[in-house]
Amino acid sequence: MTQLASREAGQAQQDEVQRRGRGLGWMSLGLGVAHLAAPDTVRRISGVDDSATSRTVVPLVGVRELVHAAGLLTSPRKGVWAWTRVMGDAMDLTSLGMAIAHRGGRRRRRLIAVTGAIAGITALDLLTAVRATRVQGNGTARKGGPMDLTATTTIRKPASEVYAFWRDLENLPTFMAHLEQVRGTGDRMSHWVAAAPFGRDVEWDAEIIEETPAEKIAWRSTGDADVPNAGTVRFVPAPDGMSTEVYVSLVYDIPGGSVGKAVAKYFGEEPHQQLDDDLRRLKQVLETGEVVRSDGAPWGKRARKEFPQRPAQPLSDVELEKGADA
Repeated sequence: MTQLASREAGQAQQDEVQRRGRGLGWMSLGLGVAHLAAPDTVRRISGVDDSATSRTVVPLVGVRELVHAAGLLTSPRKGVWAWTRVMGDAMDLTSLGMAIAHRGGRRRRRLIAVTGAIAGITALDLLTAVRATRVQGNGTARKGGPMDLTATTTIRKPASEVYAFWRDLENLPTFMAHLEQVRGTGDRMSHWVAAAPFGRDVEWDAEIIEETPAEKIAWRSTGDADVPNAGTVRFVPAPDGMSTEVYVSLVYDIPGGSVGKAVAKYFGEEPHQQLDDDLRRLKQVLETGEVVRSDGAPWGKRARKEFPQRPAQPLSDVELEKGADA
């Protein structure tokens, strides 16, 4: 019940941020239209003079407001666009403050009134931006990062043979570099162990939910998986009548959300590249009987334990001395 209440509270906060963002969007739309359709009226009401500068600035402010409106009304990232409004408000308040210092009488009073209104709008924009940022941060930490992956390859083997190799799930670690083990636990059930960044292992149970021999296998994780995931692989006879086109689609969550994705990518664990490399190795295994290793990484999976490579750079003095001694 506590988890359910927490999810409901989080959803309510997100809904509130979305409503506030849309409200600000409609406000920006109205202001933008007014600045562009009736700039003379806007200048007169606000107490701004009829100088060449004001005749240029007022329409530009209108364009800026329309850009804010488009972002706030169409983008789900309300916080980002609310922050752009805050920056725009700061520019407006600065300009109004300078104008007040050089005006007197009725125009000064109008400028002060307009400045007060803009200050109130700024407070609303700032509140929305802060709440949206907080909600987005909490959501990222709570929900993790969903990732949709697709890849394809063509293997010079008949579909029945490629299917049979994949269907024996214990074969998967031979070409999926980050899988340590897949163990069958039933006719359609299995237990998976995979390597994660920073030397961690993640585990989950999976079940085959759909299967057509020599054509398709679909599976999904079950229970409280470390990495909730689902996948489908299709085996389609190629036009040459001898090969098989393999289409893979995966959906899973990377722990840590967007931060986890960025860190994983930095350390060479980018999921899209993983899947492409896995299918390249599958092709090698089925066509040649083994994964071809390069001289630069002859130990296969052990290469993940090597230090990340760096761009070429001059040798240090110590390295030069060692080279000379050799």
